Amino acid sequence: MTSDEGGRRPLFPGASEASARVLRATARRGLATKRRPKGQVRAEINVTPLVDVVLVLLIIFMVITPMIVRGVSVDLPITSHHDRKNDDNKDLIVSINSSGDVYVNADKVSIEKLTASVEEERRRYPDKGIFLKADHRIRYGTARAAMEAIHRAGVEDVQIGTDERKPQPSRPGQGKLGNVGSVEETR
Repeated sequence: MTSDEGGRRPLFPGASEASARVLRATARRGLATKRRPKGQVRAEINVTPLVDVVLVLLIIFMVITPMIVRGVSVDLPITSHHDRKNDDNKDLIVSINSSGDVYVNADKVSIEKLTASVEEERRRYPDKGIFLKADHRIRYGTARAAMEAIHRAGVEDVQIGTDERKPQPSRPGQGKLGNVGSVEETR
């Protein structure tokens, strides 16, 4: 047993010599835990619930972020074959809603001021391309006027947004010729 300097009583009863040295060194540095009266509340912060909440928020933002639509929401024309391109946040979005209103990103502009607005955005961000989102219910002339205004701003390449046609799910018992199981016999 190890005792204090006077040899009177052991400092850590039941401890081996090596562990007693570690406990003495810890006590000298002030790292030993203090004993508190029974029933006293610990004044320590438990960070486990905080970490849990932060991780859940991180996962929520990671899932939601790709779903955020930039620009103005429009009903795009539906096509069967088109190239998929993920929104990399590098394109300038020009949107035309069903009533013919034109937006650059989320700012409403008149069709007459579209050229100046695109030129200004291209001066600030010269590497940005143009992505045109036009509602399928607008007149062709409105989309054509917007494309001409973008071309006058010095943009050669304009990407036009479309939605992909969803394939119809086939039902059981239905082939290429229709529902084969319901053919009637004639005698």
